[in-house]
Amino acid sequence: MKNRTLYLMLGIVLIGMVQSCKKDNAGSAQQGMAKPYPVVSVPKDSITAFAEYPASIEGVVNSDVRAKITGYITKVYVDEGQFVQKGQALFKLETNTLSQDASAARSGVSASESSVAAAKAAVDAAQIEVNKLVPLVEKKIISSVQLETARANLLSAQSQHKQAQASYLQSQANYKSAAANLGYGTVYAPVSGVVGSLPLREGNLVGPNDATPLTVISDVSELYAYFSMNEKEYLDFLENNEGKTLKEKIKNLPPVKLKLANGSMYSEEGKIEAVTGQIDPQTGTIQFRVHFDNENGLLTNGNSGSIMIPQLYPDVLVVPESSTFEQQGITYVYKVEKDTAVSTIIGITARANNMAIINNGLKEGDKIVATGVGNLRTGTAIQPQPANFDSIVQSIKPVFK
Repeated sequence: MKNRTLYLMLGIVLIGMVQSCKKDNAGSAQQGMAKPYPVVSVPKDSITAFAEYPASIEGVVNSDVRAKITGYITKVYVDEGQFVQKGQALFKLETNTLSQDASAARSGVSASESSVAAAKAAVDAAQIEVNKLVPLVEKKIISSVQLETARANLLSAQSQHKQAQASYLQSQANYKSAAANLGYGTVYAPVSGVVGSLPLREGNLVGPNDATPLTVISDVSELYAYFSMNEKEYLDFLENNEGKTLKEKIKNLPPVKLKLANGSMYSEEGKIEAVTGQIDPQTGTIQFRVHFDNENGLLTNGNSGSIMIPQLYPDVLVVPESSTFEQQGITYVYKVEKDTAVSTIIGITARANNMAIINNGLKEGDKIVATGVGNLRTGTAIQPQPANFDSIVQSIKPVFK
């Protein structure tokens, strides 16, 4: 009986030792399977983020060049992209008919001058006749009827003289109009600037009512960039910028940057100058205008780009973009707790410079997995490898969409 009891106790001890060895081996195996991951501490920093808006670029002055008369283009004096001065000849139009009209109008002026002279002579003669008859009537040598007749003739001559003068003035106006039309046969630059496209060449018939201008002259020494915000963005803009009035808010805005179509940054900073007075009911947007200098002439009318409006976030929590991931519209990071990756929901205020600005979910000094989060699941054991925050951020490559 005692031997049976002793054997039973020895069996229980052996079973316990075997189970303990299994547990130790399982733990060792699990630790051996853990992979190394770079880990960083969550810091605080002051970050400048940029809100980006597509923009169209125009010269400060864009003047349509149109013909003031109807005629065929006989000469084009300029080329596309050429800089011209105000008053420089651009086009020559055929003016043979106008020359004939001007000659006829000039002849009309000469004829009117002769009519005025003849009418003036008639007035003078009638006045002499009246002057001659007055003393004769006073001496009762002749009847007063003759004097009244002479006076009536004088009034008639004076009236004809006035009509001749009016005709002369009208003929002068006709000649000036014909001469002006003849002068319109040469089309001059209305402003100084760069010549746009030339859709009409020699041989094309043009006129003042054409839908397409001869060209467009653009003054591009200064530029306007136009961009739009939707209603929500505009309301956020009003709430988040200093100033009581819209004018004050615009005045307090910092200079903005212009990203060109090739992704490079324009050398000059711009200033938001104006906002349209109302939201467009068709698009639900409101338009802003930004002024840029363009002394080097690199940009021209019709360029496109993006306006970059800076927003400073002082003393905020930041994490590398590579440490974040999304599931069903919710953003997470993996916080490291006891060598284990634990998925943690975070709130993001903005993104800038390969970093996400955090407003909740983490605190300063928390350890998070910096890269490779796509291979993790919550509860995964890892081997934390301390990494430099700045090195991680600088190594992130931009993703082009």
